[in-house]
Amino acid sequence: MCGIAGEARFDGSRPDAEAVTRMTEALRSRGPDGEGLWNDGWVTLGHRRLTIIDLSDAGAQPMVREDLGLALVFNGCVYNYPELREELHNAGYAFHSTSDTEVILVAYAHWGERFVDHLVGMFAIGLVDRARRRLVLARDRLGIKPLYLAETAGRLRFASSLPALLRAGDVDTDIDPVALHHYLSWHSIVPAPRTVLRGVRKLPPATLRIVEADGRSRDEVYWRPDYVREPADAGMGARDWQAAVGDALRTAVRRRLVADVPVGVLLSGGLDSSLIVALLAEAGQQHLRTFSIGFDSRGEESGDEFHYSDLVARTFDTDHVRIRLTDEDLVPAVRRTVLAMTEPMGSHDVVAFHLLSEQVARHVKVAQSGQGADEVFAGYGYHRPMADVPREGAAEEFAGAFFDRDHAELNRVVGPAYALDHDASRDLLDEHLAAPGAQTALDAVLRLDTHLMLPDDPVKRVDSMSMAWGLEVRTPFLDQDLVTLAAHCPPEHKLAEGGKGVLKAVAREVLPAEVIDRPKGYFPVPALRNVDGPVRELVAEALQAPAARERGLFRTEYVATLLAEPDRAEAAAGSNKLWQLGLLELWLQSHGVT
Repeated sequence: MCGIAGEARFDGSRPDAEAVTRMTEALRSRGPDGEGLWNDGWVTLGHRRLTIIDLSDAGAQPMVREDLGLALVFNGCVYNYPELREELHNAGYAFHSTSDTEVILVAYAHWGERFVDHLVGMFAIGLVDRARRRLVLARDRLGIKPLYLAETAGRLRFASSLPALLRAGDVDTDIDPVALHHYLSWHSIVPAPRTVLRGVRKLPPATLRIVEADGRSRDEVYWRPDYVREPADAGMGARDWQAAVGDALRTAVRRRLVADVPVGVLLSGGLDSSLIVALLAEAGQQHLRTFSIGFDSRGEESGDEFHYSDLVARTFDTDHVRIRLTDEDLVPAVRRTVLAMTEPMGSHDVVAFHLLSEQVARHVKVAQSGQGADEVFAGYGYHRPMADVPREGAAEEFAGAFFDRDHAELNRVVGPAYALDHDASRDLLDEHLAAPGAQTALDAVLRLDTHLMLPDDPVKRVDSMSMAWGLEVRTPFLDQDLVTLAAHCPPEHKLAEGGKGVLKAVAREVLPAEVIDRPKGYFPVPALRNVDGPVRELVAEALQAPAARERGLFRTEYVATLLAEPDRAEAAAGSNKLWQLGLLELWLQSHGVT
C-alpha cells in the first residue's frame, strides 16, 4: 500500500522531476516509510512506500528490473502473489525480493498486457516498458485503489490522489458541470472517469490503459461479470448458494491475511464486519485486533453501536479497542478530513472514518473492513422493490428512490454558468441500466451499484480516510471471485430476509442471532447528520466566503434558504443538502481551487 505518481512527455522534452517530487511529497501519508524517484528520459516515476510485504529495501519502489527492461510503481496488494511467484519461478524467472511488486513486473514480462488477468487484489499500477517505449496504467477490478490523471498537450501526469496532481501545478481547475450534476444528484458521487475538475480524470475500474511514447493511447476493460443466471447453476437451491457464497467469502477473508505485519478488523457491530471477524476466528486467527468507534448521542439517536461490537468481540475473544469520541473531537476534525479527501465526499460518516483510522493506525498497519456487502448482496432498502419492477423499468424506480434531486430542481440550485440543458445524471443512469448483461431490474441495479457507484462512494471514502494515516484497509466482500459468484446468484436469494439473505444464511452458521436480526445500522454521527452548532457555522462560512460568491456554483437565494431553514432541506435517502453543498465549497477552498 503506497502512493504513486508520474509524468510522461510526448513532445520530446524531459518530464518535470520537481513536479513529480511535489506529487510524491503530497502522498507522504499514504507511504510514510520511504520514497523514491526514477527517470527514463520521457517518463519519470515517483513513489511513497508503506511497508506491508517484504519490509526490506529489496521491496522499495520505483522497482526497476534492467534485465527485463521494466520499471514499476504500484499501490495496493496482490493477494495471490505467492502462488504467482512460484508459477513464474517454475517458468524460469529469477526474483530478487519477496515482494508482490516484483511479481507484477515479472508477470508483465511473462504474460504481457494479459498480466492483469492473473492478479487477485487491489491495485493501481504505473509500469514502463522501456523496449516498447510504453507506459502501462492499470486499476483493479472494483476500483479499490485510485488513479487520477491530468492530461495536457504533450504531457500526462498520474497520481494516487487528486490533491497530489494539484500540488504539481498547471491543472485546469474549472468546475465540470456534468460532474457537478452527478455530485448533486447521486449522494455526492462522481463516477469515473470524471471528477469535479475539468482537468482531472480517473482511470475507471478494471481498465488497462496503454500509452505510447507519442501520446497515443488505448483502453481495455479487462473484467466485466455478467449479471445473468448461468446454465451450470440451474440445479442450485438456496442451500447450495449458501454453501457457495460461504466458501467464496472464507477464501476472500483468508486471501486478505497476506502480510508481513498483523492484520486487524474494523468492527462496526453490523452483520458484514462481524461476519469477517467470525470467519477469521473460524480460520484459526487468535488474539485478533478489532476496533470500534462511537460518538455523542443526540436525543434518541445513538452515537454508537458498541452493544453489538462488544458482543462480537466477546464471542470471538478478540483484542478489542473501543474508541469513544465527543463532539469536541469531531468538529475540529472536519477540516482535517476535508484536506484528506481525494475528492469531495458528502457522506456524514467520512469524518468518523478519518478519526477511526487515526486511532487504528496506532495499533496496526492493515485492517479488513465490511465495505461493499450491501452493493454486492442487495442490502439497501431500494433494492427490495426491484423484485417487482420489469427490466425496462429499473431506471425510473432507481431514480425515484436514490436521486437527491431531479433535473428541474437541480437547475434551481446551481448558478447559471453550471446549469445544463439536459439531465446528464439520468442519461448516464439510463445508459448503464439498459446495457446488456443484466437479466432483471435488480441485476441491472446491483451492477450499477457495484461497478459504477461503489468505487466512488464507500470504497473511495475508506481508502482516502485510512491512507491519510498510513493504514491499509482490505475489503473481502469486493473479492473478484465473490463478486462474480454473487452476480450469478438468483435475486430471490439475495433479497431474502429483507436483503442479503444468502449472506445472513452464511452468518447463521457462525454469528449470534442478535447480530444478524438487528435493525440495519449506519455509521452513527449525530453531530454531522444534524448539521448544527459549530458544524453548521463551518458550512455557512464556506458557502458565504468570497471565493464561493465569486465561483457562483450555487444560487445565492437557494443557499440563503438552506441556511435559514436547514431542516427543511432533507433530501431522499437521508442526505443533507446543506452539508452536501457546504462540503463541496469547503473542499474546493481547502485545496486552493479558485
